[in-house]
Amino acid sequence: QLHFVESGGGEVQPGGSLTLSCEASGFNWGVYSIAWFRQAPGGAREWVSCFSYRDRTKYYTDTAKGRFSISRDLAKNTAYLEMNNLKPEDTSVYYCAASGHYQCRRWDSYTDWGQGVQVTVSE
Repeated sequence: QLHFVESGGGEVQPGGSLTLSCEASGFNWGVYSIAWFRQAPGGAREWVSCFSYRDRTKYYTDTAKGRFSISRDLAKNTAYLEMNNLKPEDTSVYYCAASGHYQCRRWDSYTDWGQGVQVTVSE
């Protein structure tokens, strides 16, 4: 089983920024695709961004594009989601996940998840 430690959540005002971190142990991000998902209260879990490990292609939802940036630091074995210009509708619990598939948009391949971090955007 893969193990992650997520951090970086918090409360910010609209227009603010946060960077979420997902430190891995027991495996190497270099051979796993990364995805960030989120789930708002009463809502379904939805993907936000992902990173395919083989060709290093990054994908974003339309709502995240231009505001969020996914990355990884293999030396620290940590994945990141930098979030800028945050909006109240971004309020959710954010989760990182890993997949052994080289294409990160194979959603059924994500079987291991972080514990989630709360992001709250409010005045």
